[in-house]
Order: sequence, then C-alpha cells, then structure tokens
Amino acid sequence: MTELIRKTAVELSELMASGQTSSVEIAQAHLDRIGAVDGEVHAFLHVDTEGALAQAAAVDAKRAAGEKLGPLAGVPLALKDVLTQEGVPTTAGSKILEGWKPPYDATVVQRLKAAGVVILGKTNMDEFAMGSSTENSAYGTTHNPWDLGRIPGGSGGGSSAALAAYEAPLAIGTDTGGSIRQPGAFTGTVGVKPTYGGTSRYGLIALASSLDTPGPCARTTLDAALLHEVIAGHDPLDSTSIDQPVPAVVEAARRADVAGLRIGVVKELGGEGYQPGVEARFHEAVELLTKLGAEVVEVSCPHFQYALPAYYLILPSEASSNLAKFDAMRYGLRVGDDGANSAEKVMSLTREAGFGAEVKRRIMLGTHALSSGYYDAYYGQAQKVRTLIAQDFTKAYEQVDVLVSPATPTTAFAIGDRVDDPIAMYKNDLCTIPSNLAGNAAASFPCGLADEDGLPVGFHVMAPVMRDELLYQVGSALEAALADQWGGVLMTKAPELEVTR
Repeated sequence: MTELIRKTAVELSELMASGQTSSVEIAQAHLDRIGAVDGEVHAFLHVDTEGALAQAAAVDAKRAAGEKLGPLAGVPLALKDVLTQEGVPTTAGSKILEGWKPPYDATVVQRLKAAGVVILGKTNMDEFAMGSSTENSAYGTTHNPWDLGRIPGGSGGGSSAALAAYEAPLAIGTDTGGSIRQPGAFTGTVGVKPTYGGTSRYGLIALASSLDTPGPCARTTLDAALLHEVIAGHDPLDSTSIDQPVPAVVEAARRADVAGLRIGVVKELGGEGYQPGVEARFHEAVELLTKLGAEVVEVSCPHFQYALPAYYLILPSEASSNLAKFDAMRYGLRVGDDGANSAEKVMSLTREAGFGAEVKRRIMLGTHALSSGYYDAYYGQAQKVRTLIAQDFTKAYEQVDVLVSPATPTTAFAIGDRVDDPIAMYKNDLCTIPSNLAGNAAASFPCGLADEDGLPVGFHVMAPVMRDELLYQVGSALEAALADQWGGVLMTKAPELEVTR
C-alpha cells in the first residue's frame, strides 16, 4: 500500500501500462489509506468504495481488451463536494443539502469518467465554498497533514489535504477567490485556477457565477497539467465557456524551461503583513528562476490593493442571488412542514437551520449591497474597481509574460485562530483574489518551508487569459530546480501521519 500511494499519477499510469499493477489494486490501496488516516485528517465527506472499485475494474477490463486508454485512466481522484456526481451524496459542505443525491454528473465529472479517472469520493469544504480554512464546513474541520492542529486552507481544504495525506494522487477543486491555490500553498501541493471559462461550471453548485472556476490539484506540476487537459475545453452547457482550444499545458509542463521568459514581481503583493519566512522562500524562488534564464522585473499593479473590498461586495451579492434557490420547496432540507406553517415560514425555518453563520453573513451583505439605494454605491462601485484591476493586468502583460507573488501572506494558521475574526480570515486571499476578478489563469506551486514553523510556502504565478500553459512552464521549471536541491518534490519532507486503524 505504502509504495503505491506515494507514486505520482504519471508513475501509476506507467505501472498499469506495464502490467505491474492494476487499477483495482491502486484504488484499494488508496481506499485503505483513507480508512487508516482520514479519521485524523477528515478530508472526505463521502467515500464511494463500491463505486470506485467498480470504475477501476472497468478500466482494467478495457486495458485487458486492448482498448486505447488515456494517460490518467485508472488513476484515483478526490472530488470536491461542490460538483455533482450522479447518485453520490453532494452537500457543498452544507446541512441544507444533507443526503441529496444529484440525478446528473457535472461536465467536469463526465470528462473525468470518460478519461477513466477513478473517483474515490467527495471531499470536505467550507459551506458553499465560503471560507479560507474549511472551518466553515457543516460537517467538521479538515486538518492539515503537515500539522494536524492547523488548517489546510479553504474552501477546498479537503481536496488539498487528501493529496498531502497520500489519500489520492489527484484532486479537483474550485477557485472563487483562491480556494484551489491557497490550500495548495498551505499543504505543499500544486493548485491551478484555469482561465475563467476554460473549465465548465455546469454541475458546479454556484457561489459567485462570475468567479467560480473548477481546476486541477496534484502533488506534481505534470500530474496537474494532465488533469487540466482532461477537464478543460468548451462546453455548450455553460454559457460562459470559452470556445477555444485547450492551451498546451502538458507540453509546457514537460518542457520545464523559463529561459527568456519575462517575469514580473508584483510590488503591491508583499511587505508589511507578510510572514518573513514566506517572503524569504518567495524571493529565493525568484532568484532561482533568474538563474534559470528568466528576465525578472518589478511591476506595479496599483489597484490590487482594492481587490479585497471589491471582491467582498461582488461575491456576497452573487451568492445572495444564487442561494435563493435553497428554499425547502424543491430539494434538500425542509424544516417546520407540519401543516401549521405557511410556505414562507417553512422557507425561513429551513434556511435558518440549514445555513451556517458565514453563509448567513454573506447573504446579508450581498442582499444589502444589491438593495435599492445602495446598488450603485456598493455593487456598482465594486464592479468599476474590478475593471481597473483587469486593466492593471493588461498593462502588466504588455511588459512581462507572467506575474508572480507569494500565494498567501502567511503559512497555515492554527485551527480556531481566526474563526471569530472574519476580516483576518478574508485577508488570507489578498494575493489570489485579483486573478479571479480579472478572470485570468493562476496557480500556486510549492517553493519551500518557512523558517518560523517549518510549514509549506506557495509560489503564486499569474498568466494572461487562455495562456494557462505559462503557469506550467514556470511551475515545472521551479519544481525541477527545487527537486534537485531537496532530493524530490516538497511532499517528501512532510511528516508521516499516524495510522489510526
């Protein structure tokens, strides 16, 4: 078991192709690992043992019959519980959807199944993806495998923790303000937010429709690129889907060369408020890329400082609208339906019982921002700031090919540290939010451990719209150079989890 779970997706694929192991054996090894450690980590909300083994057996049968299979066929994956999977419980981390089993697959899930990827189960997340620590899940907090007393990031902490705990070699997350990249940084894994519209939102339980983006999570850059290639591409079921070819992300990840690439260090994303150990590792990574032949300059994006307040007006406004459909009338939780209460009262009682504190907070913020007399002052102004941020990116990309910054201002903080301070929690997303507002591609790659606490630090790369391959070009070059120093990817430095079963 130990040998298989520590392999990359590429290595597992090679083992299956050569007949040294089977998809069923690989799936069982990861299911055993989940059973052994997830009591401590709590990465999964639902483990689909029967379904995963059936999917794995189907891949083995196709391989035995000589069918041509894709590079990830038979490789296990952990799926964030915000994407629908037919017949499998899907809750978005909320009590209001407890027990709901969707009648259809999200487009991302359809493409995973078509590629032969084996879905192990659904991972924990902040309720409706509202959070930066996975502490807002209605089903309990996920723990960071590097230090079980710390958060794994959010909202997709379950997916990143599953990777770091060796419960799965691949995972799917969604990124609205950093929910793939920030957990990746906190767990020493790779997290990629594709260009908005580059991956389909059909079947994704919406938080903020103009921001939500599904994306790949993995322990290596090449594994993430292979997964990106599987899930990306135009989807007529998503009106915001971009009808263009998928960028050559796998080719870029294999090339691992930054010679001549122009890299811009964002002036506004650093300095006061950033942990010294985070800044030290970031600047070392920049220096390393310079030695590899990249041309590095400092770039100013003056409106990035307004991204956080703009985001926390736009997101709650869209969320208040999207979450109106959870009304107890059609599906999910229903409270107070005893014949004595009106439909309006049942809706009120259900939403009171089914939504957590953070969801209620954001619904109230969004409803206020959209209300008569306040729309132009709040939501309208925030959208103007969004335009200015997009213009900052446009001007910057006239000078450089990619922008870089730390992925987060700090390393993973202790569970409970910021749960009562929403503003401190929101500041986790300072570096990641601008790319969501502009819709461009961005990713976090491991770049070392902070001196203060020995916890992972993420290196954040931002690329123009539909130039996602540039992320992988930088990430793979950095990964290869650091692996030479470390003797492997950063995850090899992670502490061993205690097996609880």
